[in-house]
Amino acid sequence: MSFVWVLLIALSVATAALTGKMGALTGAITASAQSAVTLSLGLVGIMTLWLGLMKVAEEAGLVALLARAARPVLRFLFPDVPAEHPAMGAMVMNVAANLLGLGNAATPFGLEAMRLLDELNPHRGTATDAQALFCALNTASLQLLPATIIGLRAAAGAKNPGDVIGPTMLATACAATAAVLTAKLLARAFPRPAPPAPPPRES
Repeated sequence: MSFVWVLLIALSVATAALTGKMGALTGAITASAQSAVTLSLGLVGIMTLWLGLMKVAEEAGLVALLARAARPVLRFLFPDVPAEHPAMGAMVMNVAANLLGLGNAATPFGLEAMRLLDELNPHRGTATDAQALFCALNTASLQLLPATIIGLRAAAGAKNPGDVIGPTMLATACAATAAVLTAKLLARAFPRPAPPAPPPRES
């Protein structure tokens, strides 16, 4: 991503220099920086409120409640992962945190889930079907309460920042469904090789 941003900036400067619009570019940079600071300061308050509410919900057991509801679904989606394996618990907590828009809390659970899933991987260096499916599901991330988007809309001056909840639920549900179906279809189309046979025992 750093390379992409540097490339875009370099192309912008080169284009402005070739077309004689360096003054316009400088003015746009100054105005954008000022807008970014204003938006960031306005975002601090609303994000503090939402993160505080989410922390209260987490301490009250809402995340654990969602985790219990998500566990049967994940057992169905990941039949290759033992139900009592620690990876299942990490995936459940990741999905539950994503449902509440707690991206900061979901990320550690996601990383831990991928690490634990790799312990079940007979071919290290090549993702298993479970790892690919979990990555797709985590990226699509069904959300019931998009706290970050609500905060951004409130900071930008939206009259009803919460009216995005319904469309977000519908969009993320479609994305999650498409991610799961695609991962499952590709797993069938490109089956993984059988795990290597254990070495023969010495007599």
